[in-house]
Amino acid sequence: MESVQTITSGSKLAEAVMTESGQNVNVCFQCGKCAAGCPISYAMDYKPAQLIHAIRLGMDDLVFKSTTMWLCASCETCTTRCPQELDVAKVMDVVKITAVRQGIKPTISQVAAFYRAALANIKKCGRMYEMGMIVGLKMRTFEFFKDAKLGMKMFKKGKLKLLPSFTGAMRMWKIFNRVKKIENRNLNT
Repeated sequence: MESVQTITSGSKLAEAVMTESGQNVNVCFQCGKCAAGCPISYAMDYKPAQLIHAIRLGMDDLVFKSTTMWLCASCETCTTRCPQELDVAKVMDVVKITAVRQGIKPTISQVAAFYRAALANIKKCGRMYEMGMIVGLKMRTFEFFKDAKLGMKMFKKGKLKLLPSFTGAMRMWKIFNRVKKIENRNLNT
């Protein structure tokens, strides 16, 4: 029977990642496969492996000031490519959650606004309603005319519907209510 040795760092963020997600960032050996497959890595200030290394080293300020976690599309390409089976996307999610809990503002405010608009839209309609999503995002970012030409092209091609479909809305409302109850229960414990 083979014994597995766990190497620990003194990083509070690494501990938070382990507690919240069960992901041990210390298994990452910096192969770079996560960045090689990431469709957003070209825009990141640090590649996913570099950010994980910073977490391991306890460089929490660098991690929280980074754009990497906020740009992560959660597509999980990095996770599927990781030879160590580290769920990199989950690590990014936990780092974002930890930052928000600590009152750290996102380095890219539009990303946070997008997530809020998307969730509100899905909660209201039961599925993504693109026109409502765009309006919600524009109201949060105040970038009313940014991408207006692209929006018009999409509308002319029938890619943006004027009215939402409420298919599955009841089921989605139940899911949101169930999550809210779980969150409230966790806050009270």
